[in-house]
Amino acid sequence: MTQGAGQGPEVERTATLRDFRVPAYVHETGPYVHSTHPGEIAPPPVAPPPPPVAPPPPPEEAYPEGYTPTQRDLPVINRGDTLQVTVDPAPSPVPQPATGPGPLYVVGDVHGYLDQLVAALQEKGLIDAAGHWCAGTARLWFLGDFTDRGPDGIGVIDLVMRLSAEAAAAGGYCKALMGNHELLLLGAKRFGDTPVNSGAGTATFQAAWLLNGGQKTDMDRLQDHHLQWMARLDALEEVDGHLLVHSDTTAYLDYGRSIEEVNDTVHETLTRNDADEVWDLFRKFTKRFSFRDEGGADAVRSLLDTYGGTRIVHGHSPIPYLLGEVGSEDGEDGAGPVVQGPHVYADGLAIAMDGGVTMAGKLLVQQLPLDV
Repeated sequence: MTQGAGQGPEVERTATLRDFRVPAYVHETGPYVHSTHPGEIAPPPVAPPPPPVAPPPPPEEAYPEGYTPTQRDLPVINRGDTLQVTVDPAPSPVPQPATGPGPLYVVGDVHGYLDQLVAALQEKGLIDAAGHWCAGTARLWFLGDFTDRGPDGIGVIDLVMRLSAEAAAAGGYCKALMGNHELLLLGAKRFGDTPVNSGAGTATFQAAWLLNGGQKTDMDRLQDHHLQWMARLDALEEVDGHLLVHSDTTAYLDYGRSIEEVNDTVHETLTRNDADEVWDLFRKFTKRFSFRDEGGADAVRSLLDTYGGTRIVHGHSPIPYLLGEVGSEDGEDGAGPVVQGPHVYADGLAIAMDGGVTMAGKLLVQQLPLDV
C-alpha cells in the first residue's frame, strides 16, 4: 500500500446485486440476493460518478523507512459500467489429466468486483454459467485482497467459500491467501477506533480502512463465518515450484524461516488479538515494489532461497504501477491501463498478477506455469 496524496475517505458504493446459490453454512443476507431465478446474473446498477482522485506519489518518495499506511492507498479510477467482459455461455471445460493433480490457476486482487471475477472464471472454464465449479480436479489459488474499493467484497468472499466446497467435492481445490486488506478489514471490525502505535503518530484501523476503500455495505454484511475464514488464511504457499504470496515485499522474512513458521506466526498474532501486533502485521504486508527496481531480483531470491520455489507469484501492486503506467483518472471514453496478462520481471523470477481491476484494468486469472 503506498502513502498517497489523496484526502478523505473512499466514497461508498452500492453493492452489486448477485444471485448465487450458496451452501447452508453461508448465510444469504443483504441486497445482493436478488433474482428469483437461481444462476441468473443481475446487471450491476449504474454507479454515481466518483470525486476527483489525486495521482499517486512518485515512487522515490512513496516508501520511506518506517512507512505506515495512515493515508489513502493507490487511487481508484472509475470503472463505470463500460468494461464488461463478454463470456461464452458454454465455456470450454478445463482439460483433466489422466492421473495426478489437475491444472493450476491463480487469481489476482479482486477488491469487491464480483461481476468481473465471475466473468474471468467463466472465461477460463472454471465455473459454469450458473456460477458453480465445473473444473473437476483443477486447483485454484486466490492471492488475497477480496474486499474494499469495489462494490461487493462480501459477495466475493461468499463465492470463494462456496467454490472451495464445490471444488473439493469434485476432487480439486479452491484456496486463498491472506492479503493486507483482509488484515485491514479484520482490524477495523475487531478494534474499530482503538488507537494503535503506527510509527507516525496515532492511527486506527477504522480510519485506515475508510481511507483505503472500505465499503459500509461490506461491514454491514460481515458475519462471524467471514471473519473466521479470513483469520485462518495462510500468508504464503509453495505449489509446483511457485512461491505464492500476496505482497511484493520481503517482510515475510520477519515472521519465520519456513512457510509453516510464517503461517503459524501470522495465525498466532491474530489469535492474540493485540491491536498493535495486528497493526504491525498489516503495516508490513502493505509494503510493495521490493522486486521492481535495482536489487529486485536479489530480493526475490532471498524469499525463494528461504521458502522454496523457482518463481514468486504475487498480487498487491497493480501491474500499471510496476510498469510506471497509469490510466485516465476520470475513466472517460473507456480509457485505462492496458493489461493483457501477468507481468514477468526481476530477471524472470517474479510474476505479478494484479491487473489493476480498481483502475479500470483487468482482473487476471492465469494458468501456471507460464511459457515465458
